[in-house]
Amino acid sequence: MTASTHTISPLRQRMIDDMRLRKLADKTQTHYLRAVRQFAAYLGRSPDTARTEDLRNYQLHLVDQGISPVSLNAAISGLKFFFDITLGRVELMARMRPVRVPRTLPVVLSPEEVSRLIAAAGNLKHQTALSVAYGAGLRASEVVALKVGDVDSQRMTLRIEQGKGRKDRYAMLSPVLLERLRVWWKVARAQGKMLDGGWLFPGLNPIESLSTRQLNRAIHAAAELAQIDKRVSMHTLRHSFATHLLEQKVDIRVIQVLLGHKKLETTALYTQVATDLLREVISPLERLQPA
Repeated sequence: MTASTHTISPLRQRMIDDMRLRKLADKTQTHYLRAVRQFAAYLGRSPDTARTEDLRNYQLHLVDQGISPVSLNAAISGLKFFFDITLGRVELMARMRPVRVPRTLPVVLSPEEVSRLIAAAGNLKHQTALSVAYGAGLRASEVVALKVGDVDSQRMTLRIEQGKGRKDRYAMLSPVLLERLRVWWKVARAQGKMLDGGWLFPGLNPIESLSTRQLNRAIHAAAELAQIDKRVSMHTLRHSFATHLLEQKVDIRVIQVLLGHKKLETTALYTQVATDLLREVISPLERLQPA
């Protein structure tokens, strides 16, 4: 919401105010506004003049354009907020239905691939940030949001403030990860890159944190340098963390807490990619007696 007030239409401003009242995340607000803006462009007139049939036709238009299920549902969410909350016209969204998103198995790296990936990162800051993502199972947004004071070496935890779903939680801090963080802290402090109580992973300007975009660029470059052919992203390290814990026989409910998952079935997805567990299962074919 960087535009000045005098350039914003009253309708758009009302929607912004409605989102602010509900304390929606900045990213969510941006996505909702984009959804309404794109619908208005399709409609060719102010979105508050839309009818139920206009919205139905718009969903058909998006489907015909080949939009992904995730993007389609995001567009519907933005429009639903606009018509239900800002306009108070719930009936208009009656024909708009979210679609089922196909569930795909996550890409998981082997421990050896994770080791190569981290070692191939361009500098100590990126190596340490990737170590945190894998060693604590954090999302990219949670890694860059860490501050020095979030590291508790006494309780061996990392404090995650306002993670996904605006929930605080504690993540694990292993001795190896703590040592890597200490090495990074000493180097960054000596170079004047880390402020007292500041970001654990500052950007070029120490007042600002490293961005998720910069972190994603770093991991893509590291994956290429490490010659890892799989599709790698920051979330791949989180998937690998959960899968490797499961293969180590860590209780799935504990993994659920560490990941900050609301539902156990979300965590249970990793049972489908924990190949070490699959290899331990004895096929009934092996128990057949020769005929």
